[in-house]
Amino acid sequence: MADHQEASVTLPSEPLSVSSARRYVAEVLADWGLPDDTETADAIRLIVSELTTNAVQHTFGQSPTFTVDLRLEREEQLHLGVTDSHPRWPQRLPAAVRQDNGRGMVIIRCLAKECGGRLTVTPTAEGGKTVWIALPWTLPVQT
Repeated sequence: MADHQEASVTLPSEPLSVSSARRYVAEVLADWGLPDDTETADAIRLIVSELTTNAVQHTFGQSPTFTVDLRLEREEQLHLGVTDSHPRWPQRLPAAVRQDNGRGMVIIRCLAKECGGRLTVTPTAEGGKTVWIALPWTLPVQT
């Protein structure tokens, strides 16, 4: 396997694109050797679902598309990013706030931490942002 692999897809900011993004990421990771039936694959699918849902729901029509980027570096670190063109960064809600939604970033942070990873947000040159998840790349031992 190469020292560095990349994959990317840009989709319209509409609800149907969430499942398309999740499916795309699952296919790429399977091609890179991550079996679909692992806890890591499940966590990554949930992270992709939450990040892309945020890109669709919270950009208020100001981001007609979003992009999902995957980078695998030296089979050690997986970087997953979702980029949109809306300037507002994700907000962490106070624990006292009782809402039916707004917990996606909490879920993402917890999943990343459970997998030994971290979440960061970086600005784009165009004024939007990318929410990045970095995870250690561990494949199950083949028996």
